[in-house]
Amino acid sequence: MPPFRKTPPISHRVMLLTILLALFPWRPSVLVSPEPSPCQEPRQVGADSLHATSSQEDWEEVAKRQDRHLCYVLPVKGHDDAETISNVLNGDCRHRALVVLPGEEYNMNTPITTTDLDDVHIHLFGRLLWSPDIPYWLSVSMPIGFQNQSTVWYFGGDRVHWDGHGTGTLDGNGQVWYDWAKGQGNLPHRPMMINWRHLTNSVVRRTRFVQSQMWTMATSWSRNILFEDIYVNNTSSREHSTLNTDGVDTINSDNITFRRWDVTCGDDNIALKGNSSNIFVHDSVFHGGQGLAIGSLGQYNGRHEYIDNFYARNVTMHNTRYAIYLKTWPGHQNGWPPNGGGGGLGHGEHIAIEDIVVNGTRTAPFWIWQCEHYEGDMGKDCDSSQFSFSDVAFRRVSGTTAPGVTLAASLRCAAGGGGCTNVTVQDFSVTEGSSGEPMSEWYCANVHGAKGFECEPFPPEEEE
Repeated sequence: MPPFRKTPPISHRVMLLTILLALFPWRPSVLVSPEPSPCQEPRQVGADSLHATSSQEDWEEVAKRQDRHLCYVLPVKGHDDAETISNVLNGDCRHRALVVLPGEEYNMNTPITTTDLDDVHIHLFGRLLWSPDIPYWLSVSMPIGFQNQSTVWYFGGDRVHWDGHGTGTLDGNGQVWYDWAKGQGNLPHRPMMINWRHLTNSVVRRTRFVQSQMWTMATSWSRNILFEDIYVNNTSSREHSTLNTDGVDTINSDNITFRRWDVTCGDDNIALKGNSSNIFVHDSVFHGGQGLAIGSLGQYNGRHEYIDNFYARNVTMHNTRYAIYLKTWPGHQNGWPPNGGGGGLGHGEHIAIEDIVVNGTRTAPFWIWQCEHYEGDMGKDCDSSQFSFSDVAFRRVSGTTAPGVTLAASLRCAAGGGGCTNVTVQDFSVTEGSSGEPMSEWYCANVHGAKGFECEPFPPEEEE
């Protein structure tokens, strides 16, 4: 049996209802209708009603009704299923297609580039499992164009609808990578599972991402994407940490929505890198990690970057380091990326979080820091950054810090970029974890237009 089967399309008579269902896959509430009489047409099978054990004939009916090619991809024992998936998405099912992966486990033994998809629906029910061959992956991982970050899958196109149905999983076999890294950060050629690259007007939903090799995923040069009902869990079962296992990073991307995410990781739960605009996070839960991150920014000497319009609402954070932190590099270059650098410039504006619950944040919930560095100069040269922040708001933030954490905010803004302007706090009710005392310390430097809180200078022991 071949690893996949292709069904040709019917004629190009596409009903308006089919177009609407393809473009808007969310299921509206409907009235319950009586059982059909013998003379009525039977109910048509829809993709949302199918599952891993549905027959190929059921999927052929869906493909026929939607006038799509069908590629029904089965795993083959001892075979590199990544090669098959690549051939399908670059061949017969690259355009106006329905791709179904119903198998239990697919062996991912080679890198994939599938960046020219057009109007493709993907249904993943099983597990894509990457092999643990670290030397091989270090030799073939593909750069994403930021720091030394790399990936094993470039995925892009237009009008892609990816549905994992709650069981579809990408598994990076991460424990071997955590043991190999031994807590060292930004090791070269250590890949993320997938880079959503030049992906537009698309939806990724109901999918699990576990045990990522490094970052879980990143969007780059992408726009108009909804990621909803996403589960991320990168957990080490041994002594070595899961440093660098970000949940997701956005780079050079616009209009990206993350809705109903559940993220367990050892680094930034959701992070915005340079040139990210209109990024939204809704109705999500974080476990461990750093929380929401804006940055890091300004790492590349002379390069202008921006963050414009970030909004997070209704997020619960358990044992994260912060609720949100904004981080830039100093204004003078010292070393080279990924662990050194600086000298970049730019601005971040319209950054807001609201309806946030924190349970045991490990340090101040709000943190701005403009002296990032990973080669021994962390926390130095904090006033030189040429990156500015404005119109930052923290609204309706409640919960507790870890015991002993009494600082509400550490806002160390750089004078070199003009500091931080228009920082607003409203309805803040976070208490210290052991005493239940309200938090009242707000350390600031170069904050202009503080509203809803009183700045006080950093104490001498907190200065450089």
